Amino acid sequence: MTKTLTIIGGGLAGSEAAWQAANAGAKVKLYEMRSPQNLTKAHKTDHLAELVCSNSFRNDDITSAIGLLHQEMRKCNSLIMQMADKHKVPAGSALAVDREAFSLDIQANLNNHPNITIIREEINTLPAEGLTIVASGPLTSDSLTQEIIQVTGKEQLAFFDAIAPIIYKDSIDFNICWMQSRYNKSGPGGSGEDYINCPMTKEQYYNFVEELIKGEKTKFKEWEKDTPYFNGCLPIEVMAERGKDTLRFGPMKPVGLDNPHSSDKAYAVVQLRQDNKLGTLYNMVGFQTKLKYGDQKRIFQTIPGLEGAEFARLGGLHRNTFIQSPKLLDEELRLKNRPNIRFAGQITGVEGYVESAAIGLLAGLFAAAELNNQTLELPPAVTALGSLLRHLTANANPDTFQPMNINFGLFVPLEEKCKKHDKPMLLSNRAMVALENWLRK
Repeated sequence: MTKTLTIIGGGLAGSEAAWQAANAGAKVKLYEMRSPQNLTKAHKTDHLAELVCSNSFRNDDITSAIGLLHQEMRKCNSLIMQMADKHKVPAGSALAVDREAFSLDIQANLNNHPNITIIREEINTLPAEGLTIVASGPLTSDSLTQEIIQVTGKEQLAFFDAIAPIIYKDSIDFNICWMQSRYNKSGPGGSGEDYINCPMTKEQYYNFVEELIKGEKTKFKEWEKDTPYFNGCLPIEVMAERGKDTLRFGPMKPVGLDNPHSSDKAYAVVQLRQDNKLGTLYNMVGFQTKLKYGDQKRIFQTIPGLEGAEFARLGGLHRNTFIQSPKLLDEELRLKNRPNIRFAGQITGVEGYVESAAIGLLAGLFAAAELNNQTLELPPAVTALGSLLRHLTANANPDTFQPMNINFGLFVPLEEKCKKHDKPMLLSNRAMVALENWLRK
């Protein structure tokens, strides 16, 4: 190859993208704005692939969705996973790393690669020509953020990102809950039974509101404090604090709903909306929250019908920068209106270190194939890599799109029936067989 790939951002996604593309023969220019004199408010060093928060890559067991993603990336010669394994520290079933040794070793590997040039310089504009991967992360500079807004037209980038919990449908009790849209109205592609409804009595409702107000909340980091809430996405507990009846006249209003299990009118109703095309995941409508995880589980499992709820993702609140990927990106992570530009990492709307690196891995492979005038077949839909990619580019609801960790709810369901405890292993076995076949092509 004689053409050069430009990568903006030297975090986990950018580092992995550079590694994959360079190993495929591409010449890579990797731009990182951080230097000893120019750090972000969150970073402590100028090292590539610095871990800003936890040092954990979470569960490494292949029967978990994140553990499966670990293994798939290892099979794809991931630099991030090589260095995580090399610098791991004791953490039970989780994969945790010595964060400084991890990032320094990644930086050394990229520095020593003959096809990679690392440039310590801030990029403020998106190149009009030449293949580019934007992997600038959730703390993208203000100037580049404005450029992205201009190109995408989606001004959703500079406020607290309040995320609602997502629940596995098969953990909801339909002896209590029922499917119905308000007044049986159906939207595009709907049936009039588009929501799962959880009824509350008056006593249950006021107890619930009291617990929301008393629940322990996460605290903002110093550099986050001046970022305003997005008014269309207020945390549920903030709404509760504005008045004990606010929620039942807001997201928990019971109007237009008839409980087939009871003749008593519900005093309030919690609604869940389908979150993926497979219909395996449902998000809690209006339940974005900054409650701590323990209190989220405790309080939300008091909702009738959700006593045994299993969460694919808990709610959260943090300053974030991400694009509306399902509307903006094609199946190879290219910007539809500027196909020379790909996006990778957290800015695409994935949560987590490994998920960010995984999207970097795919973006690097796609870009290298394009530079070589080849077409890389998409990873199989039944794999963790394929499931995550399709969530970003096809399967998520664009209008309710929020950052997401890998979870089995994103996977194509098994064709055969099985016992619940056997499901993770069957999904993982299916994925690894499909990945091996894909890698052999």
